[in-house]
Amino acid sequence: MRLVFAGTPEPAVPSLDALVASPHEVVAVVTRPDARAGRGRGVVKSPVRLRAEELGIEVLTPDRPGDPEFLDRLRAIAPDACPVVAYGALLPQPALDIPRHGWVNLHFSLLPAWRGAAPVQHAVMAGDEVTGASTFLIETGLDTGPVFGLMTERIRPRDTAGDLLGRLAEGGAGLLVATMDGIADGALTPVPQASDGVSLAPKIEVEDARVRWDRPAVAVDRQVRGCTPAPGAWSTFRGERIRLLPVHVDEGYAGPPLAPGEVAAGKREVHVGTGSGPVRLTDLRPHGRKQMTAADWARGARLEAGERFSHE
Repeated sequence: MRLVFAGTPEPAVPSLDALVASPHEVVAVVTRPDARAGRGRGVVKSPVRLRAEELGIEVLTPDRPGDPEFLDRLRAIAPDACPVVAYGALLPQPALDIPRHGWVNLHFSLLPAWRGAAPVQHAVMAGDEVTGASTFLIETGLDTGPVFGLMTERIRPRDTAGDLLGRLAEGGAGLLVATMDGIADGALTPVPQASDGVSLAPKIEVEDARVRWDRPAVAVDRQVRGCTPAPGAWSTFRGERIRLLPVHVDEGYAGPPLAPGEVAAGKREVHVGTGSGPVRLTDLRPHGRKQMTAADWARGARLEAGERFSHE
């Protein structure tokens, strides 16, 4: 089939590579426009655009996928199907109507669970033991279209959202190619999603990543892992924002009881109280400084008894 691939971030690149290596023909790529990023706020191309240019594939970067110029170009290309991975913009009906087999999305959850922009982060924060990826036919609803195929993936006890997303991006690429194969030979018919088991996964905002130390230790652990690497879990200490890397629930802690957010530093370990037991910090990054071990941070901070991270 003639394909136009739509995607933007790094997790979409394995799918682009897999489709290019398949019997199908990727004739163009659609991605979000170049954007400012990084500390210098320079204009950068999306990872998908960079890879497409390396492969010599035409790149389309409409401001909106409903722009008339983009729709005209898509009609001229006449794709049979448009596979999508994390494109990042809603597709209007005129765009959906162009490919004869529609737009087929690779979504990183087992639909209808975790519909929305951040399925991997929400699965980790919810403590799910199993997640996966789904391919489905895009319609105007939010991730509501009928499903072509599924793959499952176990969530490991120490997985961050980044760890899990990396595995799903690789495994999901194979699922997307298999879905294109099945559509091409007529072997696949999408099945409507179940009406029960629906859960939503909205984008994780910066404020959502602020650690609430009054929650149980296991919830703090999941929140930090679910927000790693982005947007990054954080808290404040002495009025300064500090980014936290994954913590450990320390059931063997033998020190004095700690109130939520209260910090206790030893020579090699730093613990913080939660709504249940303490967690042990690993690495952290004070605002404007480099990443360091919690022990190094505590020595430099010269902690006083009873000091705590804010959870409000």
